[in-house]
Amino acid sequence: MLALDPTRDAFVLSSPALVAAGLQGLVAMAGLIVAIGAQNALVLRQGLARRHVGAVVAVCILSDWALTAVGVMGLGRWLATSPLWMEAMRYGGAAFLIAYGAMAARRAWAGASAGLVARGGDRGLAPTLAATLAMTYLNPHVYLDTVVLMGALGAQHPPAARWAFLAGAGAASAAWFGLLGYGARLASGWLRRPEVWRGLDAVIAAVMFWIAAQLLLQPLGASGV
Repeated sequence: MLALDPTRDAFVLSSPALVAAGLQGLVAMAGLIVAIGAQNALVLRQGLARRHVGAVVAVCILSDWALTAVGVMGLGRWLATSPLWMEAMRYGGAAFLIAYGAMAARRAWAGASAGLVARGGDRGLAPTLAATLAMTYLNPHVYLDTVVLMGALGAQHPPAARWAFLAGAGAASAAWFGLLGYGARLASGWLRRPEVWRGLDAVIAAVMFWIAAQLLLQPLGASGV
């Protein structure tokens, strides 16, 4: 997947490597954000109310992009210089993913709880944005998902491929939050059905276990970081 260019002393990535990095970023981010949670419930609620949808969706997408970039380009690069930290991230991330997947599997088995569409969609822009920022940046799982976990996954790739990984992750965020915000009204009855969320949680569990297996079977940095 990698070829050394002796004239420029640099690694040149093949197109399949970039595609693979982008797909990994897309699948990993999709598995992490497609779940029943406070942030997604707020976006869904605003979409159903048709109030400040664009602002809320933009905050969520930009926050995901920024935090993932910090992890992949900043924290991921720093961690890559320390084998001890890389191993800690590897096993810690795998443990988190297994626990996350187990919770999703439990939700899929037991069924989603009620209250996905709660009141509050008629608030003004400032309170709505404040609530969106709070649910994004005061939630420790956001940092585990984006900075830590996505950063560890992105750090597996050479620098050029990390941009493809980020692009895939950003596409997943944009597609999901856009779907929640702008598609909620059209699919309001469908999104209120517990069996739909049970199916989503089953897919989330499978993706989380798959990524955990990747981390356990392939040491971070083995792909050329």
